[in-house]
Amino acid sequence: MGIISFQGARPKIKKQDETRIKVSDYMTRDLITFTPNQSVMEVIETLVKHKISGGPVVNTEDQLLGIISEGDCIKQLNESRYYNMPIDDAKVEKFMVKDVETIDGNLNIFDAANKFLQTKRRRFPIIEDGKLVGQISQKDVMKAALKMKGQNWHDK
Repeated sequence: MGIISFQGARPKIKKQDETRIKVSDYMTRDLITFTPNQSVMEVIETLVKHKISGGPVVNTEDQLLGIISEGDCIKQLNESRYYNMPIDDAKVEKFMVKDVETIDGNLNIFDAANKFLQTKRRRFPIIEDGKLVGQISQKDVMKAALKMKGQNWHDK
């Protein structure tokens, strides 16, 4: 004879549906962007003023051309000093990273976190229909984790 339960049917506690927690839900859409013909000094002023570590470089059609970061700006400062060149002449297109890895806005936030760990990048642009629509940063992923901490997203 088997064990008889008198509690009746109980609903199973479901794990948070990770596939519905998308990058697009947590990405930044209001981005500070740069153009290839801007001076690196303008970029430095913007980075310092807005307390950001870099940003996407786009053309007039909002197509992603590259990313410029604090490190790229520091490299330019170092080169201008070494070669005794005027700093104001340096343009973004010479110092930006052109081979930019993007991330899909439909990717779930946990896969995005894994991609950050694998690549050691600080941010990924999100492209839709050939245009830059947003950016996800490591900080955005942490914000998502804080919002979900009340939920059992790490159930056994």
